[in-house]
Amino acid sequence: MSLAKLAVPALILLAAGGCSRTGEIAEGGITAVRSACPHIGVPAGTGDVTLFNPANSREASAIDVTAALTNLQSTCDETGAQVLSTVSFDVLARRAQPGAARDVTFPYFVTVVRGGTSVTAKRIGQVTVHFAEGQIRAQAHAQGSANIDRSAATLPEEVRRRLTEKRKAGDQAAAMDPLADPSVRSAVLASTFEVLVGFQLTEDQLKYNVTR
Repeated sequence: MSLAKLAVPALILLAAGGCSRTGEIAEGGITAVRSACPHIGVPAGTGDVTLFNPANSREASAIDVTAALTNLQSTCDETGAQVLSTVSFDVLARRAQPGAARDVTFPYFVTVVRGGTSVTAKRIGQVTVHFAEGQIRAQAHAQGSANIDRSAATLPEEVRRRLTEKRKAGDQAAAMDPLADPSVRSAVLASTFEVLVGFQLTEDQLKYNVTR
């Protein structure tokens, strides 16, 4: 599984006061509220899965069941020492032929990624779709959760100061992007987390998704 690196904005200004709002033009720049809650997403190549019959075939005529992960949503509680992110999603499945009632179970993962590249936690779950007799479509709902240490998702005070300090037009500092400083950029990445969800694929299934 390949995880895309997080893109860090060219400039991040954190709202220092309670009256600031995202996108508000303030003295010295545009404010953007930064949350300890993680971003959510589906890694490339893991949002769908194809089952074959026979299992070792990759012919279109051998496709048995296909499924796609959709409607990914999250809720987040960042009030405590641990940031709790709960993600939910739907699985839409289709079988090639109608027939008797049938259950198909798909494994999925919930992964916490820090700084765009470092996997800090991973959990495996299962979701089962039920095909009613004679039906070729089925749907199921599933969810997972992740805990992140709030202190790890919080920028150090010195970095916060660098990012939020006011800059006046004409000053040399106004033309300098704080994120051009490797130490600042590194600190922002280190405190940025993602919760990624996808089907737990075999190497052959992932290869099929990537190369088809």
